[in-house]
Amino acid sequence: MRRMAGFEQRDPVAGPTAQSVIVRFAAGTLAAIVVAVVGGYFVLRSVAIDEAKRQTRTRVQEAAQLVEATVGDGLLTSRAEAVTAVDDVVVGRILSNSIVRVKIWSAGGRVLYSDDPAEIGRRFELSEEQHGLLRTGGAQVEVSDLDRPENALDRQEGRLIEAYTRIRTPSGAPMLFEIYQRFGSVTAEARRLLKALAPPILGAIGLILIVQAPLVWSLTRSLQRSHEQREGLLANAVTSSRRERRRVASYLHDGPVQELAGLAFSLAPVADGAESRGADADATVVRNVIDRLRATVRDLRALLVDLHPPTLAAAGLDAAIRDLVSPLAARGTKVELRVDGDDRLDPDTQALVYRVAQEAVRNVIAYADATTVSVDVDVVDSTARLLVVDDGRGFGPGVRDRRRTEGHLGLSLVEELARQAGGSLTVDSREGAGTRVRLEAPLR
Repeated sequence: MRRMAGFEQRDPVAGPTAQSVIVRFAAGTLAAIVVAVVGGYFVLRSVAIDEAKRQTRTRVQEAAQLVEATVGDGLLTSRAEAVTAVDDVVVGRILSNSIVRVKIWSAGGRVLYSDDPAEIGRRFELSEEQHGLLRTGGAQVEVSDLDRPENALDRQEGRLIEAYTRIRTPSGAPMLFEIYQRFGSVTAEARRLLKALAPPILGAIGLILIVQAPLVWSLTRSLQRSHEQREGLLANAVTSSRRERRRVASYLHDGPVQELAGLAFSLAPVADGAESRGADADATVVRNVIDRLRATVRDLRALLVDLHPPTLAAAGLDAAIRDLVSPLAARGTKVELRVDGDDRLDPDTQALVYRVAQEAVRNVIAYADATTVSVDVDVVDSTARLLVVDDGRGFGPGVRDRRRTEGHLGLSLVEELARQAGGSLTVDSREGAGTRVRLEAPLR
């Protein structure tokens, strides 16, 4: 624990340990590996689909050449011998575990041949792409949309890739040759590629992790040492500041304050003597000087309380806050004070509550012109609460920012103190409606 600027500040949060950094580094690397594997699978799957389409395009053209060599003009009229000739080639040389369906279409959309006889003779509308193939040739490959009517008997096969190309009868009539390939063969290819590529990829990532771990450990240790050095410097600065404030307060109390008070006391007989001699003007001047000296002594004593409030350490929070609000009562302001549970507050929290109350009361005296001020301190569960409310002028939006730019940083500083202590400070004010300053801070 340390004191700074007349209040105690909580111990800083410890810097990160090397072990925690290594654990976080390893967890991040593991997450990256998982993302790389999952993303790699989908990338390879996409590559495999493209490769499967390319292979399917080659397959459909090769299969079309086999069928075209045996197809006859009789297939256009579904003659049995023509259908049988094509079926022998399809069943014997084309159908396999991956190619599950073969169809031949007329230019008008009628199924001239299918390895499933139930489809022969049915008629469906061809797409624009299929009509284009019949005119220009080439091949087309796509993932089959099994929701189309012509695929009603193919849905039992699951997801498929379909490929088209053009063939001709001996008389030159164009027909559309179509094959269907199982989509599962594509995903199997993706898994095969992933299994082949995963070990070297994971090995490379593991090697990077092994190389980087000592570097991370070294950097973390350097960071810890820097953190500890910084905290040590801050602790020394806080201690020096506390000692300097006490030294200044002691010097002011024992030096200028006593001298000014003695000077005011010694001038009183001078004023009385001048008055007895009839030098009323001289007596008035001397008494004005005495009043100014006494006012200066009061101001200096208030400054001493700001620098080092002895009442807080000696008499407790209740007495210290009563001292804070006493100038308000002296000015005729109605003061309502309630301090409950202050015996449960640790020294750090007491100092924070006092510092916030001090700043709030100081602002009331300087700006608010209030007729009533209430200060309420209590402890609920493990939280200290301070509420300072006045019915003074208040202020509108933007006023705090303007005062901050002018160098008035009091509320901003205590807000930062509250945040460092793990608490919160809120200031609510409206012009003409007074101000509410609320502090909540956890107990240690």
